[in-house]
Amino acid sequence: MIVIIGLVILVAAVIGGVAGVLANSGHAHAVTHFAVLGYHVTGSAGTVFLYGIVAALAVLGGLSLLLAGARRTARRGRAARAGLTQSRRETAAVSHDRHDLMGQRDIARAYTASRLGNSDGDASPRAGRPRLLARRPAAQTPVSASAPAE
Repeated sequence: MIVIIGLVILVAAVIGGVAGVLANSGHAHAVTHFAVLGYHVTGSAGTVFLYGIVAALAVLGGLSLLLAGARRTARRGRAARAGLTQSRRETAAVSHDRHDLMGQRDIARAYTASRLGNSDGDASPRAGRPRLLARRPAAQTPVSASAPAE
């Protein structure tokens, strides 16, 4: 609907511009003292009107390019925000799954330790032997869990 209204306005402007140029041509409508930026315009009032139409078209063309660039930038920003939201959702889901797996691991270790009769939770076969190292090595995460989601 907006396109049709714009097309009607454009056709009306073209018809008005052509009528204005043709109605103001000839010696009866001569322009004698008219200057734009130091350039003296000679001819009829129709010629000056035609120059005005050309200048207005140049302004509208520049404005449309400016607005098209702004629209493209807004579209990119909207896509980036949507991607960020999706990434945050995936990260939250993976973190939740990781937390659940850690809980399951802790339950399994406690169960295994209770079955072996070890009170400190170490389920290794050498649980009854004295340790040579003062601390246990840190648990390592699988490589696939630390890779970023795509």
